[in-house]
Amino acid sequence: MRATRCVLALVAVSVAAQDPVAKGIEEFHKGDYMAAQATLEQALKQNPSNAHARTFLALSRAATGGCDTATNDLTAAYSGKNAELRRLAGLALVQCHMVHNRLDAALPIVMELEKQFPNDADVLYEAAKLDMKAWNDVVFQMFQKTPASYRVNQVSAEIFEIQGRYADAIAEYRKAIEKNLAAVNLHFRLARALLMESHSPEAMNEAQREFEAELKLNPHDAVAEYEIGQILLAENKPQEAAPRLERALALSPDFPEALLAVARLRAEAKRNDEAIELLERAVRLEPENEAAHYNLMLAYRNAGRSEDAVREKAVIDKLQRPPAGEFTEFLKKLGEKAPNQ
Repeated sequence: MRATRCVLALVAVSVAAQDPVAKGIEEFHKGDYMAAQATLEQALKQNPSNAHARTFLALSRAATGGCDTATNDLTAAYSGKNAELRRLAGLALVQCHMVHNRLDAALPIVMELEKQFPNDADVLYEAAKLDMKAWNDVVFQMFQKTPASYRVNQVSAEIFEIQGRYADAIAEYRKAIEKNLAAVNLHFRLARALLMESHSPEAMNEAQREFEAELKLNPHDAVAEYEIGQILLAENKPQEAAPRLERALALSPDFPEALLAVARLRAEAKRNDEAIELLERAVRLEPENEAAHYNLMLAYRNAGRSEDAVREKAVIDKLQRPPAGEFTEFLKKLGEKAPNQ
């Protein structure tokens, strides 16, 4: 058997050596693009009509910066019927367009690739790169063309938030509000930044004022109502919190956090059936929400529905258990002594 495998391996090597197209494609997949380019150019001299050789030569050229000489053949491959060649050619075209800052040309290709290969890591990576570049380009234009606008302060604040620089974000949100008192979402973002920086009584009071200011501009903002309710709960004011949370849920009936918050209030008031109804809706919306399952288990237990409570406990245990083969399990085993030790 071992001898047979060796013979087959030697045959494969021999075939690759005799077939320059196969050799060039192998070199391409190994990342040796210069060698692949040389091999495939030689192969095309021998057989100019070989479509595979032409496509992989274009891919090799694109990978080494030769997009100008590769675009026509890549476009042809991208329009072809071979799915894998279409994927490779599409990715190469996107990269070439982005190098030359042709984002309008890259975008439709990325969108089509995402439809055809929705779970492909390379496709998603190029889509992310394109989105980031488009964002950066537009932000740069905003800073260049409208430096005094409130939007510049707003985007600066959002960038500071991402970086965890909440004090700087707060300052920029305040500048934006000063420039445009009627802009929706600025007070909300300022309030969230205040809470991210601190949970001191002063910060929570100021955040509540900003959420209230947001609601004056947008009375239908369910999240702002919810946040005020959470602040009031943190201040041990459940009677004041309840109507804010109820209103948040009324404004957005499929708001999982509001469902959970109102359900807890119902449970505390011994209105277990109402709590169960809300929590069942919450777990339908978010089947992996452990807090919703836990509170539903308690509500079932308090309502005397022991079998349903046991079922929810099993769901919670499953959610908390690492998937089979998880690296953490391997680490756990490393700490266990062998039987003979």
